[in-house]
Amino acid sequence: MDDENVYQVLARKYRPQDFDALIGQEAMVRVLRNAFETGRIHHAYVLTGVRGIGKTTTARIIAKGLNCIGEDGTGGPTVEPCGVCENCTSIVESRHVDVIELDAASHTGIDDIREIIEGAKYRPAIGRYKVYIIDETHMLSKNAFNGLLKTLEEPPAHVKFLFATTEIRKMPVTVLSRCQRFDLRRIEPDRLIAHLRGIAEAESVTIDDEALALIARAAEGSVRDALSLLDQAIADGGQDAASVRAMLGLADRGRVLDLFGLIMKGEAAAALAELRDQYRSGADPEVTLNDLAETAHWLSTLKVAPDIADDPSLPAETRAQGKALAESLAMRVLARAWQMLLKSLEEVQRAPSALMAAEMAVIRLCAVADLPSPEDLVRKLGDGSGVTPARPTPAPTGGGGGTSAALRVASTNAAPRIEPTAETAQLAHPDPVEDADLANLPQTFDDLVAFIRQQRDGELLYDVETGVKIISYAPGRIEFEPASGARPNLAGTLGDKLRRWTDARWMVSIAEGPGAPTIAETRAATAQSLEMRLRKHPLVAAGLAAFPDAELRAIPLNVAETPIDVPFDPDEDDDDDDLLGEN
Repeated sequence: MDDENVYQVLARKYRPQDFDALIGQEAMVRVLRNAFETGRIHHAYVLTGVRGIGKTTTARIIAKGLNCIGEDGTGGPTVEPCGVCENCTSIVESRHVDVIELDAASHTGIDDIREIIEGAKYRPAIGRYKVYIIDETHMLSKNAFNGLLKTLEEPPAHVKFLFATTEIRKMPVTVLSRCQRFDLRRIEPDRLIAHLRGIAEAESVTIDDEALALIARAAEGSVRDALSLLDQAIADGGQDAASVRAMLGLADRGRVLDLFGLIMKGEAAAALAELRDQYRSGADPEVTLNDLAETAHWLSTLKVAPDIADDPSLPAETRAQGKALAESLAMRVLARAWQMLLKSLEEVQRAPSALMAAEMAVIRLCAVADLPSPEDLVRKLGDGSGVTPARPTPAPTGGGGGTSAALRVASTNAAPRIEPTAETAQLAHPDPVEDADLANLPQTFDDLVAFIRQQRDGELLYDVETGVKIISYAPGRIEFEPASGARPNLAGTLGDKLRRWTDARWMVSIAEGPGAPTIAETRAATAQSLEMRLRKHPLVAAGLAAFPDAELRAIPLNVAETPIDVPFDPDEDDDDDDLLGEN
């Protein structure tokens, strides 16, 4: 077949041959231009960016600039290669003997790198420099990278390295530190649309701006992806937005906004009908959910930064519809929809049917759309508006439980504070403790419990809190009544450990009660007392009436942060608001 009759795809046909045709990378071009003009050309460059952004193209342009000799054969390195000399034409046709391109995805080993190292020793055959272009450099093995280090550190004067990668983080820092790095930027939609429009005109193809905007959006800043999609649209014969949208499996942006509006109104039946209609029109359910997530993000940014978030590529009526929808929705509603849609996108990939997963996502979003916010719910419960006590329903028989409303109930970890009296002091110890200073020992039972906690002896601390009903306490002497279930050897264990920790003689004895309640009993009584007070609070009472299956749960808090020292008074309600806090 005649090569002239072979169709060349747009991505190859319109591949930039010089820096003037390279769009969107002005910062990199400026640095390279200055380097060439001043003769400060680095021996190794690494080009990174998303796929199809122009990494390999840039590397070839640099290679041409390094070896270009001009039309008259007397030129030097330049950022404006002539494109007609033997070096330029052979590089474009990938047949230059001194410009070696290596695909690291298929040449990953140290043996391939050894060939480069050996070849770098010899001077170029026809060019000014021997240039090695290594594509997808991050695919090289660890040994291959290590093999390159010495050559990259001290390369021959006639050798240049050009690395291209989409995964810059996978490259060793030892290699990156020996290179100049250029991050190629994604092409902005407006710039990409203008570029596509120019190519369409060059191809004598008429395509409307909305179709080009859809292609640019699907390309996500990649020029090659955009040209491939444009090639596909031209081959499909449809150069209008509807044809491109059908080709891409997208739903109309206006219809996506309509669907989002139905969801936010909680109209599940209408939303499902719209979703299925879009599916029958060729829209991919996963793409539709992704469009809904993008819509939630777009509306959120419209609320906080209208000027920045406004997309000029969208039709005026679509932008007006989006602004009206953003004004009608609260930020917390949009944020909740965003989070739920992200979760739904994960489910679509695992579901047996993408449509079923998308429908379930729409149903969930509709179900929560009309739910009041926590602030609104608390406000309604507080003033009694909009709260209708629900009738109790029998619990389901499948092991399921009712709704549990968890309220923070502060509980104390402090032990009952029993100050030594004159009588207990005489009972505690008739003689002074000779082998320790009493002032250095815990002065109260509270202090003793805190001292045990500092020793990080959890087992003894548990035994003391649940098994000791203190009768009398003085430094060096403890008298208590064992609680039910206390360890039989608790007194001996407590005395031995205190003697070892304090270097003092402790007398721990068991006596007949009545002793004070244990710390655990005191904590439980305090929690029960507080729960009784909470149940009397109008807000809690209204919540329990509205949710009959709800229950109060105690969540222990730090005692230092929420001390409980207010005695329970059934007739005193002035402090009830403080129990629930301001929030």
